[in-house]
Amino acid sequence: MIIGAPPFCLPRSAGPSLRALRSLFVVLLLLPLAAGGVLASLTRSFPPDAQRVVMVFAGAGTVKIKAGSFFKSDRVLTLSPGAQIRDTDNRIVMPTAIAGEYKVRAQIDNAGQVHRVWVLTPAEIAVVDPKQ
Repeated sequence: MIIGAPPFCLPRSAGPSLRALRSLFVVLLLLPLAAGGVLASLTRSFPPDAQRVVMVFAGAGTVKIKAGSFFKSDRVLTLSPGAQIRDTDNRIVMPTAIAGEYKVRAQIDNAGQVHRVWVLTPAEIAVVDPKQ
């Protein structure tokens, strides 16, 4: 069995330019990992008409919005045909893949259906809503 050099190892005869190139390559591989932490700490911006509500995903294309500043009593609404639900990492989640009660920002279209939903992170929940 022949034992070769581990990956990313250059022979000692390699000049300083190849070693610098290897270092640059490793840094470029690790840069997206470091940038991910910075990007995750940025806050999302929401449309001005997105209301902060407590929403219960009940399944079958319906959601229950609990009474609060937006509605004076609990309401059961349907999701619009093109509804988008985004999780705390801003990834799109299928309506059948989410269940339970969440604090969210939601847009309701002209037909009275829920069109866009953003599940809020703890940091976004802590921010005081200027509209309320």
